[in-house]
Amino acid sequence: MKSKKRDFLKLTDLTLDEHHGLFRRAAVLKQARRERRLVRTMAGRTLVMIFEKASTRTRLSFEAAMLQLGGSCIDLSASNSQMSRGEPLPDTARVTGSYCDVVMMRTFADARIEEFAAHCAVPVINGLTDGGHPVQILTDLFTIEEKLGSVKGKTLAFIGDTASNMGRSFTAASSIFGFQLKLASPGGYHPDDDVVVPAHGFVQLVNDPHEAVRGADVVITDVWTSMGQEAESKKRLSDLHGYQVNDALMKLAQPNALFLHCLPAHREEEVTASVIDGPQSVVWDEAENRLHLQKALLEYMVIENEKRQG
Repeated sequence: MKSKKRDFLKLTDLTLDEHHGLFRRAAVLKQARRERRLVRTMAGRTLVMIFEKASTRTRLSFEAAMLQLGGSCIDLSASNSQMSRGEPLPDTARVTGSYCDVVMMRTFADARIEEFAAHCAVPVINGLTDGGHPVQILTDLFTIEEKLGSVKGKTLAFIGDTASNMGRSFTAASSIFGFQLKLASPGGYHPDDDVVVPAHGFVQLVNDPHEAVRGADVVITDVWTSMGQEAESKKRLSDLHGYQVNDALMKLAQPNALFLHCLPAHREEEVTASVIDGPQSVVWDEAENRLHLQKALLEYMVIENEKRQG
């Protein structure tokens, strides 16, 4: 009897053991890439990527991942499909699922990707929504463990708009992976209670960025104006101007503390050039690791689904 397929829409869709399995596999795939050893685990499989939000790293890393694993990839922009002309999302999902083995969707509301996944016969991966960015968070945690060892018990400080999809995903990850998370934002920029309450005991909300960073093992920030918030840009720049990650702030963290930013970055806004281009920054390793982590995720979702379907 066929089992129900699994999706990766949020971090809790996989267990902690499965997350760690992805990290181990990503490390193997990264080494294989550096040694120019070919891996063809996705031969004969097809990934469809659906973009309703602009993308650089998500587009490049998922397509490169699938091609390097021997599979094929189809890029479906919403503006160039019947979705832009009003085709019901369930209809698009049913048809798409009959043409491929896995779907990556980058969209706005969480409800939209959930509706798509409910009507799609193959696994659906969240490439970013307004509510979360799980592939990026796994990449960030993989990068931290690569540099510092287990993230369990570490202290991470997120500075700026912590109600963003990145802030929300780090909050969700804290209780799963067992790290302490300090979220430093001005009033109105912290995640809502529905995000924070499940992470009780692992998350601390503060207004002072200095308090958040003091003694931290990792310092994280993101752009102050995310996609879809452009009309609020002037207000956000004013509200968040005291939350820039600069050299003075980094000096309060541990001497070997890492700096993370998922990119794109606006130098001299949320972070200074001296920090993002400095010796504690691991943003380029972080960006590369999207490729390796997503290779592991594609393998796992596709091959496990094939086993479930018999």
